[in-house]
Amino acid sequence: MTNDELNVNEELTNAEETSNEVNAEVNETPEVKEAEVVAEVAPAVAEEIAPVAEVVAEVAEADDDDEPTVEKLKAKLVPQISLENFDWDAIGKKHENYSSEERSKLESVYDKTLSSIVEHEVIDGTVVAISSREVVVNIGFKSDGVIPQSELRYNPNLKIGDKIEVYVESQEDMGGQLLLSHKKARILRSWERVNQAFENEEIINGYVKCRTKGGLIVDVFGIEAFLPGSQIDVKPIRDYDIYVDKVMEFKVVKINQEYKNVVVSHKALIEDELEQQKADIISKLEKGQILEGTVKNITSYGVFVDLGGVDGLVHITDLSWGRINHPEEIVQLDAKIRVVILDFDENKKRIALGLKQLTPHPWDSLDENIKVGDKVKGRVVVIADYGAFIEIATGVEGLIHVSEMSWSQHLRTAQDFLKVGDEVEAVILTLDREERKMSLGIKQLIPDPWTNIKEKYPINSKHEATVRNFTNFGIFVELEEGVDGLIHISDLSWSKKIKHPAEFTKIGEKIEVMVLDVDVENRRLSLGHKQLEENPWDVFESVFAVGSVHKGTVTSSSDKGLVVALPYGVEGFAPLRHVVKEDNSQIKVDESVDFKVIEFSKENKKIILSHTRIFQDASAAERVKENTAKESAENSTKRAVKKLKDNLEKTTLGDLEALANLKSDMEASEAKAKNDKAE
Repeated sequence: MTNDELNVNEELTNAEETSNEVNAEVNETPEVKEAEVVAEVAPAVAEEIAPVAEVVAEVAEADDDDEPTVEKLKAKLVPQISLENFDWDAIGKKHENYSSEERSKLESVYDKTLSSIVEHEVIDGTVVAISSREVVVNIGFKSDGVIPQSELRYNPNLKIGDKIEVYVESQEDMGGQLLLSHKKARILRSWERVNQAFENEEIINGYVKCRTKGGLIVDVFGIEAFLPGSQIDVKPIRDYDIYVDKVMEFKVVKINQEYKNVVVSHKALIEDELEQQKADIISKLEKGQILEGTVKNITSYGVFVDLGGVDGLVHITDLSWGRINHPEEIVQLDAKIRVVILDFDENKKRIALGLKQLTPHPWDSLDENIKVGDKVKGRVVVIADYGAFIEIATGVEGLIHVSEMSWSQHLRTAQDFLKVGDEVEAVILTLDREERKMSLGIKQLIPDPWTNIKEKYPINSKHEATVRNFTNFGIFVELEEGVDGLIHISDLSWSKKIKHPAEFTKIGEKIEVMVLDVDVENRRLSLGHKQLEENPWDVFESVFAVGSVHKGTVTSSSDKGLVVALPYGVEGFAPLRHVVKEDNSQIKVDESVDFKVIEFSKENKKIILSHTRIFQDASAAERVKENTAKESAENSTKRAVKKLKDNLEKTTLGDLEALANLKSDMEASEAKAKNDKAE
């Protein structure tokens, strides 16, 4: 070693001894805080060591032929090393007072020398290494953290130097390792990021985790989002499994804030391009144009056809001139078919296509000899409440209205006569080739029962009918198929007052009727039931004469009075003022008492009754009898007084006996009058 090198080493040794002396002084002066010493020494040492190191390196590389002298080294070192200007004596000595500016400066310098982290917080880190299993992340701590590669599988383009978010689980585990988690960091900030991506319509990456009903589950920022099958691609996807374990780009299309549900779409990323493509194709379309396409999807209502970038719909009614139950009867998936453009909407990008329009309409080839009144055969293809559609040839249908299925007038539905698939024969009622409409009838195959109705059902003839329906005013009955009649409620019974026909009979029961009137023009029969018996009111007129008293039972009551059941099945009515008993109480329902007939009307079949009149009339008769007896007694007294007056003029003492006898007669007369009154 040369003398110059020895001198350099000596300089470095002196610097080291000086540093040791400083440390010794610090140890001997406990009042001085470590932070203050570091704050003062660290900048100076760092600043001075760098030039010295450069000079030492230069000396080591110098050639032996051109050995620098000690003077030259000093010339290089002295201008750079300013330790001589550093106040070494101030180190280790206690500072009694610091200004606010000095304290703030010292604290700032000290804070920069430390790197502090807090557990269970999310911070940013830098990727410093990547392996097949782990990713090493530097967060400025004393050691680096390791994250499993599985937490970053959604980002296959990750490289060294990228910034990622990490969650500090622990500063030091049992092995002294810093524990970080990228998955937890993403979860903590994922909802905010998802909402931001939704608002800004950002394109985000997601990892397809698994398949579920109707779509896929995608990991987006640590959140499990739903990818519907219809949003995977613009074309229908039949096998979802091919997308599992793949990283794809998505757009957030829907967020449920309440349930934290996220729906993403991959289809949305390519829709803009497709929309432009559709616009270009639609701009070249014309109605009536014939194109070739591929059956893309089959639904219950039609077929979607791919026309080379744009889809069109062939509705089920435009697949065939005839009736079909499902489009699969005509086309198959992925088949090539020729279609005609029926209509399109440039704004909504909708195209209506037709398949049956490529063949002539069956009505155009319908036999010209077919006319109204001809009999045709066909198959029932559709049933509705109002009628049935009969296909007499492929694409040629006629309607049999329910009114043309039977001569009967009561309400029925087409299902009562026919069902889908039945082979029937019918008569053509109307035929319009221009409108392509035809109406048929099957009741015309049998004779009309009203043709000779008067001969079959003359007036006053008796028949048996079936109860079909009730109304408030009567009963509709059927004498035979197509012949209905009405029994008015007033023609059900002579004696009983019926409020509703249901009180008299039931639907489906047989009932005897008499024909009262026949209206051929309106196809109506007026029938009666009570006319089968003689009118009992001819006899009731003598039985229930005015003033007669009969035992009756109250069956019902109303605001106006009571309905009373009388003998022989007759009903009478007692007004409220006539149902008061002798003790001023009123007669109640189900009570049986005597009633007096106060009014009888044979024409109106009405009997008015009164219970009150019974004791009122008896009281009146007693008063008449009493008044008659009183008048008789008064007349006897008057006659006796008159006789006495006539005899006073002739009376003598000899007549006293006669006077006494007269007095006895008068007293006997008065006693008799009292006895009569008491009786």
